Amino acid sequence: MKYVGFALLAIVGVLVALLLIALIRTLFTKPKTSTYAPDPDPEKAQKYAEKLSAMVQVNTVASNEDRRTEAFLDFHKVLANLFPLVHTHLEKTEIDGTLLYRWKGASAEKPIVLMAHQDVVPAEGEWVHEPFSGDIADGFVWGRGTADTKCSLMAIFQSIEELLAEGAAPPQDVYIASSCTEEFGGDGAPKIVAELKRRGVRPYAVFDEGGGIIDEPVGGVKGCYAMVGTFEKGQGNVRFTARSAGGHSSAPPRKTPLTSLAAFVDEVHRHDPFRREMLPAVKGMFQKLTPYSPFAYRLLFGNLWLFGGLLKAVMPMVSSQAAAMMRTSIAFTMASGSEARNVIPQEASVVANLRFIPHQGKEESFAILEKLAKKHDLEMTIMDGHDSSPTLDLNGSVWALTEQAIGEAFPALPVVPYVVTGGTDARFYHEICDNCVRFSPVIYGKAQLAGMHGLNENIAVDCLVGAVEFYKKLILLND
Repeated sequence: MKYVGFALLAIVGVLVALLLIALIRTLFTKPKTSTYAPDPDPEKAQKYAEKLSAMVQVNTVASNEDRRTEAFLDFHKVLANLFPLVHTHLEKTEIDGTLLYRWKGASAEKPIVLMAHQDVVPAEGEWVHEPFSGDIADGFVWGRGTADTKCSLMAIFQSIEELLAEGAAPPQDVYIASSCTEEFGGDGAPKIVAELKRRGVRPYAVFDEGGGIIDEPVGGVKGCYAMVGTFEKGQGNVRFTARSAGGHSSAPPRKTPLTSLAAFVDEVHRHDPFRREMLPAVKGMFQKLTPYSPFAYRLLFGNLWLFGGLLKAVMPMVSSQAAAMMRTSIAFTMASGSEARNVIPQEASVVANLRFIPHQGKEESFAILEKLAKKHDLEMTIMDGHDSSPTLDLNGSVWALTEQAIGEAFPALPVVPYVVTGGTDARFYHEICDNCVRFSPVIYGKAQLAGMHGLNENIAVDCLVGAVEFYKKLILLND
């Protein structure tokens, strides 16, 4: 017993020593505050807002069933009117509504591709401002596509328009790529990639949506931060089907297709089947946010060597977004059963959407779910799927270029690596490009994040000038 007591004392002593080390490290971490706030020239801001408004007024909702080619051709006419120098001096290629422009630089050695899509999701429900009004009110531009991503598209075109007006020439070739199929994962971006391959172009870097300038990215971490996406998760869709002889609902058996599905869904939700890992991008995010965080967060984020396991366990309870950056996620999105209220279905099914993490990709995630499905006597059908994208090197030259451009366009704005849990057109470019950066240079507060794909989408007028400056810096710094 005496030796057990000594062992316990030794363990307690080690734990206390580790906690003291973490505490001292935290106390010596100098607290910082993100002080960035846009302070644009009001005339410029208004001009940019009016251009974005004109772009939003063209309804470019599209789906795989309705490509709306004529609507996109109308949109192209608006672009030509708004940005005449771009359309005079750049080589334009149109592929089934998708656009590709080339601005010839002094060199073609390190070409960059600037991306933002034209298409938008449907605008349903009742809006404060009509979804395709492009109203400028209360300091915001309102309408579908303002935040996702016509704001970036406007800033890209405007940056080149101004550089042309100034007589500037890019040190490297610059391409503008804008698909009209991004929102439904269509063939617009693949067609651009095919065209670039045909021309023998291998981009040095691709810049697309994904991250952004996020206001309070983690609860309690105040201020704005440039959250730069270093990779995006893969995704797939799976159907789970249960079958029975059916029957009348007046004499239900203990087990029906719907009870089997319910038990399966409940188990997946109660007992997460996927493994959590602290990826380099996630570690980098916590480390960058450490000095800007409250003391308790500084203690945790700044000492991942000690608290990494605790964060993996706790963060998913605090934030679904944080959970999604650490593991493969699953969301049940569709269900079907009997078409009559008094009939037990012979067949019922649910569909799940998965987002794959690099450490537990498509094949392993599907295998885990198939094992669980068999346990509940369900048939699993894989509908589609692809793995996560390669990760941007945080020590590489493209990350350094991105940091420099952000630093010059947005003084005092901290730059933080970020995991993109949604999907973007950039994933198609990894075939020809090793460095895909996912970052929209506009401010997304809670209202803007809620409005994307939701009601009352909008973007602040005063953040548009910084977005234009970012692309100008990016183009000129890439030498």
